[in-house]
Amino acid sequence: MNRFSAPDAALLFLRVTASVLVHGLPKALHYASQLDAIEDPLHLGKTLTLAFAIFAEVVCPLLMIAGIATRLAALPIMLVSVIALGLVHREWTLDQGQFAWMLLILFGTIAIGGTGATGSHCGRVGPGNGRFERSGTARPERRMRGEPCHI
Repeated sequence: MNRFSAPDAALLFLRVTASVLVHGLPKALHYASQLDAIEDPLHLGKTLTLAFAIFAEVVCPLLMIAGIATRLAALPIMLVSVIALGLVHREWTLDQGQFAWMLLILFGTIAIGGTGATGSHCGRVGPGNGRFERSGTARPERRMRGEPCHI
């Protein structure tokens, strides 16, 4: 039987629970009212700013839950948090900004830790995940059933 190691289980738990915390769904559901309310600190236009926020807070967490491009998907959420803390809400105390700091810590940990053995990349070896056959060719090879995935 193929069992998760404790670090793999911890990374899965962190990916799922941290992704549920991100509050982008109200932005997507109430797009028109959010478009009026959102600040545009980088002067990219409110439409692009809101679209990026929805991408970072709805699409990226779904990718992380599925274990798809987990490290890459953590970066937009971290960027939104940094912009919120550094540009939009500079006056916040540590207490007022603790949710954004918590998101930075959670998704920073995910960016460092990746998916563990539970990601969508498990089950294949090849150019998509940086591993190649010993012969030096770029042809993907299948993992043996039950062999752990340590990418």
